[in-house]
Amino acid sequence: MPFLSRREILAAGLSGSLAAALPWQARAEAPPVRGGQLIIGFYPDPPTLTSAITVAGPTQMISGKIFDGLITYDRDLTLRPQLAERWSVAPDGLSITFNLRTGVTWHDGKPFTSADVAYSVLEIWKKFHSRGRSTFANVVAAETPDPLTVTWRLSRPAPYILNALASIEAQILPRHLYEGTDVLANPHNAKPVGTGPFRFAAWESGSHIVLERNPTYWDQPKPYLDRVIYRILPDAASRAAALETGEIHAVIGNDVSFQDVARIARLPDIDVTVVDRSYVSGVTGIDFNLDRPIFKDVRVRRAFAHAIDRDFIVRNIWSGYAVAATGPIPPGDAIFYTGDVPAYPFDLAKAAALLDEAGYPPGPDGVRFSITHDPVPIGEAFVRTGEYLRDTLGKIGVKVTVRAQDFASFLRRVYTERDFDTAHFPANSGPDPAIGVQRLYWSKNFERGVAFSNGSHYASPEADRLLEAAQVELDPHKRTELYHRFQALVQTDLPRLPLVAPKDVVLTAKRLHGLVNSAADAYGNFADAYFSKS
Repeated sequence: MPFLSRREILAAGLSGSLAAALPWQARAEAPPVRGGQLIIGFYPDPPTLTSAITVAGPTQMISGKIFDGLITYDRDLTLRPQLAERWSVAPDGLSITFNLRTGVTWHDGKPFTSADVAYSVLEIWKKFHSRGRSTFANVVAAETPDPLTVTWRLSRPAPYILNALASIEAQILPRHLYEGTDVLANPHNAKPVGTGPFRFAAWESGSHIVLERNPTYWDQPKPYLDRVIYRILPDAASRAAALETGEIHAVIGNDVSFQDVARIARLPDIDVTVVDRSYVSGVTGIDFNLDRPIFKDVRVRRAFAHAIDRDFIVRNIWSGYAVAATGPIPPGDAIFYTGDVPAYPFDLAKAAALLDEAGYPPGPDGVRFSITHDPVPIGEAFVRTGEYLRDTLGKIGVKVTVRAQDFASFLRRVYTERDFDTAHFPANSGPDPAIGVQRLYWSKNFERGVAFSNGSHYASPEADRLLEAAQVELDPHKRTELYHRFQALVQTDLPRLPLVAPKDVVLTAKRLHGLVNSAADAYGNFADAYFSKS
């Protein structure tokens, strides 16, 4: 597999830049111990608890413990068996056969079979998952000759598909609980029944989510923990304080203010891990609502790009735990990334000139026009970036109102009601652009109600052609060249404005082991997690 994760444990005294660091593997692990409950400080409440129908990060973080995938991935993204013990791809790339693991049961005791896999790929992922709609577009049939064998038939090759089969990306649902129902309204979305190491126990909105050990888990003697509890703590400062006092054992996914990380890293009982590149890496960016007349003019979009200092955002908002993004693919992607794209250096005079040229001169009060900006409510970095946008765009005569709302309201406003001007959120790219990037730019992935899809409503025949050609191209050099051309095109059209490629910061109690040990980062299933005795 092409992408390598870099994991570093930060030494005491660290500042915004990575000072002294040791390899992840340098930490001595104690032998696994059974028992204990892991308490995680978490925010926000997820919209649902199954990521088969959403790519919302809060949902993925939790559902990845309840469900296993067909395949899992080491830290270096090497494919490893999970629910599929073996798989084979036909020489022509038009079929993939999976041999499933024996003895796996759903949490309700029903057997896990090939029928569940066939149902999920055809009736769930292709219809309701914003990335799955493109990732599995070429899967046209699923044959189940026996309960432990499933063969997918493809209309065209899809060389990236094996990279998309982790639980959080392609979550298999129990057919016996979903078939014949309204999938999006199914009550098991909030009380999921999975195959993973932890079973759903309770969810009190705004307070906590409880998962309990699955005693019949196929990978015995795992899991080691008795329970995983997510405490919903809306304030970053309260999460940091709870970690420092030992009320919680972990904060994951940049849920602590970056300004607090250096201080917390000095505490003797806390480990800080920076994940620079993983399965869930991606780019944060601003979607322009291209259905708004003002944003149909590319000069306006380019003016916004010139008005934003990405290096300032990296230094002052992300405290160095990010790099400036130049396009839709993160710079850490050594295979597909290219910097040979149109650049928009910070230049307020250039930004103002573009707005003049587009026909938006300043009014008597200095205001050219007003917009409402919607930052995703999953961390203070997005709110602070919104405040920065309000200030910097105000300097070129654009009045910005930053709107606060809960996560469910954000999703509904942007993807169902389309009642927004600009929206800022992260987009995981996964190990291949066909998995995580295409969904944001492919015209066929504009679908009301599908979260984190083509929210800008970008429609470019040439972008579609490049994306669809790259989906089926088996020659790796030609495929890379197609994605390079795609990046140049969308950075010319600029339907989405990339800002930064973040690093994940994971803070844990020092006696907690085995939490982050795969390419899924903290989105993994925690089957290996345990507390040492001291």
